[in-house]
Amino acid sequence: MRILTLLRREQRTPMTVLPNPISTWHQIVRTRDLSVLDNLLADDVVFHSPVVHTPQRGRELTRMYLTAAMQVLNGDAFHYLRELVNERDAMLEFETVLDGITINGIDLIRWDEHGRIIDFKVMVRPLKAINVLHQKMAQNLSSPL
Repeated sequence: MRILTLLRREQRTPMTVLPNPISTWHQIVRTRDLSVLDNLLADDVVFHSPVVHTPQRGRELTRMYLTAAMQVLNGDAFHYLRELVNERDAMLEFETVLDGITINGIDLIRWDEHGRIIDFKVMVRPLKAINVLHQKMAQNLSSPL
């Protein structure tokens, strides 16, 4: 009955097809082409780093952190293990190897009604992984991107 009700509601009010930010994100990760990142990020996006205490606000800072993370983490071993996606949120679990340490992490992504990412949070485990990631990210962010 509930499925039928949802179908009827969909038929009465045409749904606007939103851009799919998760497909776009997967394309960026797969191709390592960051040129579409600016279009994917909202102006006031907030980035939460696993190693920086305060949230980083705005497209410029978020692009800087995501670009560095892509360079540090997105090697041949990087892959997504699973994802949970709903209307405006996604949880993408990833795994990679950095300096012989297996890193397990999660990208929590939220987007607005225009399909632009408004919140991007990265969590990483275990502690050894956080330490090596912190070191590599600091090196990467201190050099010109």
